[in-house]
Amino acid sequence: MSKLIVSPHTRNAEGNIICVTPESAGWKYVGFEVYSLKSGETLQRKTNDQEVCLVLLSGKANVSTQEKQFGVIGQRMSVFERIPPYSVYVPNDDQYTITAETDLELAVCAAPGRGTYPARVIHPKEVGVETRGSDSMERHIHNILPEQNAADSLLVVEVYTPGGHWSSYPPHKHDQDNLPHESYLEETYYHEVNPVQGFILQRVYNDDRSLNETLVVPNRHVVLVPEGYHPVSAPPGYDSYYLNVMAGPKRTWKFHNDPDHEWLFPR
Repeated sequence: MSKLIVSPHTRNAEGNIICVTPESAGWKYVGFEVYSLKSGETLQRKTNDQEVCLVLLSGKANVSTQEKQFGVIGQRMSVFERIPPYSVYVPNDDQYTITAETDLELAVCAAPGRGTYPARVIHPKEVGVETRGSDSMERHIHNILPEQNAADSLLVVEVYTPGGHWSSYPPHKHDQDNLPHESYLEETYYHEVNPVQGFILQRVYNDDRSLNETLVVPNRHVVLVPEGYHPVSAPPGYDSYYLNVMAGPKRTWKFHNDPDHEWLFPR
């Protein structure tokens, strides 16, 4: 399997099934984990030098930090309900405690923090909902932690791509620290597929093709995007969900389209 694909592993004692660290990915900024907790189980972690965005993929949980009690949050029981999630922002040098009120699937998105902002709940009503593209490039977006919202490093977004459609398309990249034209952002894609026996296709390639991979991505796998263009295709009959986490030296999303396909933008 490609080094750009991270497979889920057997659930460990903490409930972790996916773990991406900057060290394992070979980059500097983005960390990503998924925990699968049974009702009644508790996860407690310190954030250390990282800020964290906890995304309740499905299920309900009682969430607290060192200084704040958020109580029971959560609404959707599947990502494919296509309603915005509850999330919690936790700064660095803090800790979080999560007790599952139901079976819980939890994404932990991490990047370097500077302690600028306090912990808070990101309610579904605060999540920006939009549709991008048209025709077979149409997809649906939940902006959980966009650059307009307070954080030090993290950018977090969900994308729904109907079967037979493309997303992250036309192909674009953000691998150069060349503002205002392009920003350097590492990125993870956490994929789910409905029905679960399906797969997603994702290509990751750069201009000189020293990186040029086409990936077959099963349900609940992560794709690493260290550089290059990275379009996604959902085969007919299988709807795609993915959760994107991005971070880099500057917290802004400025992308560069593949010149060969620039004529498709915007549609």
